[in-house]
Amino acid sequence: MILPTTYGVALLLIVFTMLCWGSWANTFKLAGKWRFELFYYDYAVGVLIMATIAALTFGSMGDSSLTFVDNMMVAGNRKIAFGLAAGVVFNLANMLLVAAIAVAGMAVAFPVGIGLALVVGVVWNYFLNPQANPVLLGIGVAIVLAAIVVDAIAYQQHMAHKASEAEALAAQAAPADRKIKRKKKSGAKGIVLSLISGVLMGSFYPLVEIGKAGGDIGFGLGPYSIAFVFAIGVFISTFVFNLYFLNLPIQGKPIPMTAYFKGTAKQHLLGIAGGLVWCAGTIANFAAASSPKEVQVGPAVSYAIGQGATMVSALWGLIVWKEFAGARQNVRILLALMLILFLAGLALISIAPLYSSSQ
Repeated sequence: MILPTTYGVALLLIVFTMLCWGSWANTFKLAGKWRFELFYYDYAVGVLIMATIAALTFGSMGDSSLTFVDNMMVAGNRKIAFGLAAGVVFNLANMLLVAAIAVAGMAVAFPVGIGLALVVGVVWNYFLNPQANPVLLGIGVAIVLAAIVVDAIAYQQHMAHKASEAEALAAQAAPADRKIKRKKKSGAKGIVLSLISGVLMGSFYPLVEIGKAGGDIGFGLGPYSIAFVFAIGVFISTFVFNLYFLNLPIQGKPIPMTAYFKGTAKQHLLGIAGGLVWCAGTIANFAAASSPKEVQVGPAVSYAIGQGATMVSALWGLIVWKEFAGARQNVRILLALMLILFLAGLALISIAPLYSSSQ
């Protein structure tokens, strides 16, 4: 299989992961008025297609290690089970995150959900495989979390300003009061969904690492093999979870599964494209974390930088989707501070492995 041979290449793969994880959701926004439950069927297909292509190409090239097929034949059943479980846990987390966006918007979903996922994932991954300077890693994570908090405050202030403008234009007080109450209820629901999503999102990557590690319970899976098993978990669990989301929707009315066939070709292709983009970034992440130990970025750093996708999503919202159009000066200052903090935190996390005591 093909793996990076230098730290620089491994780090570039992680940055590529960040871009993919932060960009795939654009396909959902481009799909227009298309329920996330229906979008997810195509998304899961895209994930499986990309994982299969990578396994049969990059995972089967080279002669320095087992090929994808060989790896699947000798891997322990419990290792495969951990890979499947990782896909299932991620998928539920991601579906809840998208649901939180639908209910309360990115202002609540991304800062709360991905912020919590970053803390859970980095801490768990570091204890599983400590391949970075803990002080630099801790400071970097703290700065990234500060950037997420600042981003959330900017969103809150911007939304509060927009709400006050809407109130001023309301013709009657009572309908406006009811609207405000509905917004508060949606915000609370969005926070709960984001918190649950964050815990689950921070838990899937350690399961991947357990599935990759060899030991007493069987030969571990390589990066391309576990990506394939992971994708199967995503694909199968989408149908299971959607039985709930379609019949007891978080937002909107229940819809039948057959509503999927009412989508346009563009909507279906966008869903598949979203899965392809996300999975390409994930495979790059797995490969970088599996590189030779002397150049390895390490799972904790891989996950932390990958979750910088939160800021990439914010940039898409700012530049392309104009989510902060008409923002006041204080909000623009907060956004600039968020970007500075993010870049500083990302830099510390990136160099943390270079100063590890195990190096």
